[in-house]
Amino acid sequence: MKKMHYALWAALGIVLAVSTGCEKKQGGSQGGQQSSQAAKHKVIFAGTEAATTGQSRMMQEVADKLNATGRFDADVQVNGALSSDTDNLVTQAKTGVPLVVPSDPGRLASQFNIPDLNILMAPYVLTDMAALEKLPSTPLFQEWQAKLEAQGITFVADMYNGYRSFYTTAPVTRVADLAGLRIRGFGNNIGNALAKYLGFSNMGVSWGEVLPGIQQKTLDGCEVQVATAYGSAIYEVAKNLALTKHYMLQSSFVCSTKLLNSLPEADKRVFLDTIHEAARKYGAVIAEEEIMYYQQMREKGVAITEVDLQEFQNTLAPLYSNNDLGFSPGLKDRLFSELGL
Repeated sequence: MKKMHYALWAALGIVLAVSTGCEKKQGGSQGGQQSSQAAKHKVIFAGTEAATTGQSRMMQEVADKLNATGRFDADVQVNGALSSDTDNLVTQAKTGVPLVVPSDPGRLASQFNIPDLNILMAPYVLTDMAALEKLPSTPLFQEWQAKLEAQGITFVADMYNGYRSFYTTAPVTRVADLAGLRIRGFGNNIGNALAKYLGFSNMGVSWGEVLPGIQQKTLDGCEVQVATAYGSAIYEVAKNLALTKHYMLQSSFVCSTKLLNSLPEADKRVFLDTIHEAARKYGAVIAEEEIMYYQQMREKGVAITEVDLQEFQNTLAPLYSNNDLGFSPGLKDRLFSELGL
């Protein structure tokens, strides 16, 4: 990990050195202002999903549009090219590496100690992607944003990224079938809470270890969104899909607050507007493509089971009555009120 981090910093150092040299050469006797205008803002969009997923394609489109302005030097590194650990990528961004990273609310809640943020990914709480359009304007979101920015990270956009369900080697038709299974899930508070009530062992390994883990029988399956499962060929090792749709996954794009504040106001506006527009567009694209991916899973020999969602919801109800996630009193009611739900 340290070698990867050093190599990334070294590569960025070369880019910055070249950029600085160009600035000096182009500025000449006309002073620092022209030099500053000639510089391009280096940004890397870094994720762990395959290049074919909507999330990765969204980042590529954003990078292309930013580069077309002539003001940005944007690159895209997906499929775990920089790291297969999302939290590690977010940590690098926090330290000043000019990364834009798609995390998720559950990860951010654990990584930055903001328990209430977990509610955006809590099982069966948000179930409609339309809510994400209103989220940034809510006072609750702005409170979370302030807590993130105090730690050096800015929540740039939240994009719908599909429903997560269980992909397993043995059929899962009811809650009891998950008992004792070793499932790769989120290695955070929300992932552990899900496992506690559904009865499986939560294995917080990196995504790159999932397929070989199932092959080697150290894992019995995973819970993930269908585009990622298909893009990673999980159908080769897990022939059963239980459509629990327990999480409405969101790609929570974050970047360094320092990076964002370093941009001139006009460039910052272009940067944010481009990401927001693409997030809206690809959230809808991903929702449409889920139907296609489920059909392709069937064609690959995966048996898809429509489970009794009420049974799963009832089993998870104590998660909220016991307040395992440590929510503030009245949090759900406040969120729904501010979203108009």
